[in-house]
Amino acid sequence: MRLPIRLCCLLLLVAAVHAGTFVDFPFQNRANKVWVPTDTSKALPLIVALHGCTQNPTDFAKGTNLNEISDKFGGIYVLYPEQPSSSNMNKCWNWFEPANQAFGAGEPLLLANMVKAVQAKYTIDTARVYCLGMSAGAAMSVILGATYPDIFSAIAVGSGIEYKAATSVISANNAMLHGGPSPVTQGRLAYTAMGTRAAALGVFVIHGTQDYTVYPVNGGQVISQYATTLDLVINHGTARGTLTDKPTSTTTGTAPVTGGRAYTLHSYARTDDAHVLMKYLIVTGMGHAWSGGNPAGTYTDNKGPDASSMAVQFFTNFFRNSTAFDPAL
Repeated sequence: MRLPIRLCCLLLLVAAVHAGTFVDFPFQNRANKVWVPTDTSKALPLIVALHGCTQNPTDFAKGTNLNEISDKFGGIYVLYPEQPSSSNMNKCWNWFEPANQAFGAGEPLLLANMVKAVQAKYTIDTARVYCLGMSAGAAMSVILGATYPDIFSAIAVGSGIEYKAATSVISANNAMLHGGPSPVTQGRLAYTAMGTRAAALGVFVIHGTQDYTVYPVNGGQVISQYATTLDLVINHGTARGTLTDKPTSTTTGTAPVTGGRAYTLHSYARTDDAHVLMKYLIVTGMGHAWSGGNPAGTYTDNKGPDASSMAVQFFTNFFRNSTAFDPAL
C-alpha cells in the first residue's frame, strides 16, 4: 500500500525528532547506558542520572523522560550508571557508608571515573556536566556535589538527603524518617570535603509532602546544608550569610495535567549579586516518586510538575567558570 506523500513526510519528521540512540556503556563490570543525542557535531552537556533502589538505568530513563527531553534543550548526553545487586542487594547507591562519602574513594570515585570515560568517548562540554538522582541516587548526587565540585556544575536531588546524614544502615533508616544531623554542621563538613576543589554549584531539590520513605524534612535539610556549604565557598571559608536557606522568592502553581498536583517553588539567591543558586520544588500530596515522571518507569507521579524539564532548565544557568556562581571570578 502506498502512503500519501504528506503522511510519509510526517512519519519521517517524527522519526527525526527522536533520532538519538540509547546505547550500552559497560564500565567496571556495570551495565550502564548512555543516551547519545541526535546532533553530535559539537560539544554538548552531560547529565549523570542516578537511579534509586530496585531501579536500573533503563527503568530510570523511562521514568524521567530525560532522553526525550534531551533534544528539546539542544542536545544533551545522559549517562545512566548502574548500581548492581552485587554492590547492594536492593541496587541502592551506598550513600550511608563512610567509604562512599569522600573524594578519591568508593562510589564517588567510580562515578567520577565513569564521567571521564564518557568524556573520552564522546564530545562533551566539560564545563556543563550535571548530576541528577532519585532517592538513594539523589543522596549520592549530594555527595558528588561535595566531593567533585570541579566536575559537576549543578545537581538535582529528588527525594534525597543531606551530606553525611548517616554512616551506617541503622543511622540511614533513622535519617530517612527523621532527618540527619544539623544541616549547618553537615554543610561545613561538605565544604571541608570539597578541599582545594571548592566551587559553588547549582542545587535543585524536589520532594513530595507525603513522602513516607524519605520524609519531607530531608528536602529542607538538603537546602539548609547546601546554603551553608555554598556560603562558605562564596566567601572562601567564612560564613557571611551571602546565601541562606531563607527563600528570596516563591511561586506557586498546579501541574498542567488533568488532576495535576499543586506545588511551591522556592528560589534562593545570593545577596551580593542576586544570582539564584538553589531552588526547592515542593509537590503537594506526592509520595516517594519522581514528579511529572512517566508511568512506564517505577516510582513516578505523572500528576506532579515536570521535574525533569525544570531541573534541566535550571542546569542551563550553570557552567564551570561562570561568573554567575564561581566566587573566584
